[in-house]
Amino acid sequence: MPTNDALAVYRRKRDFSRTTEPTGSKADRVSDEPTFVVQIHDASTLHFDFRLEVDGVLKSWAVPKGPSDDPHDKRLAMPTEDHPMEYADFEGVIAEGEYGAGTVIVWDEGTYRSLATDRHGREIPFDQALEAGHASFRLHGRKLHGAYALTRIRRGGQREAWLLVKHDDARTSHHGTPHPSRARSAHTGRTLGQVSAQERTGGKDERG
Repeated sequence: MPTNDALAVYRRKRDFSRTTEPTGSKADRVSDEPTFVVQIHDASTLHFDFRLEVDGVLKSWAVPKGPSDDPHDKRLAMPTEDHPMEYADFEGVIAEGEYGAGTVIVWDEGTYRSLATDRHGREIPFDQALEAGHASFRLHGRKLHGAYALTRIRRGGQREAWLLVKHDDARTSHHGTPHPSRARSAHTGRTLGQVSAQERTGGKDERG
């Protein structure tokens, strides 16, 4: 279970009396394999959030152009605060005036398997690979499949930056990434616009 310290930054940024985001106080989900989720977030800038379960929390990166299934695409990934495991199911609208205000949908979800090794090719714990600045993994999602790698390209607090790149393997494609405004939720099939509209109308479809 994540410690309070692991989610301290996450909680400090949010007023849970105004946002429906999870507090991280519930018991962790139990799964045979670690999970991942990709959310689309229409905040001050429209972007994808890529999250991997590591040590009971979701390690998170904001990926402006989103993960791609084309190995030629090198996607910038900016680390953000750890999120609680419950966040993997979060979809809705974060209230105006709150941190990250805007609409969120779950674009993809699934499990992953670590492919992390040291320079000698020996398997190492995934958290150690991230700490060292390079971690490979295989995604088993609804939309994303195959091997990927996260590589740190710049250190330095808020300026830290990584690259998210697809490995050239049997699950390689050249579809790239859908435009986030047209992408649909893996949970409900709704777009960002539909989620936002239904929130405004109390869950009712504006067409009827």
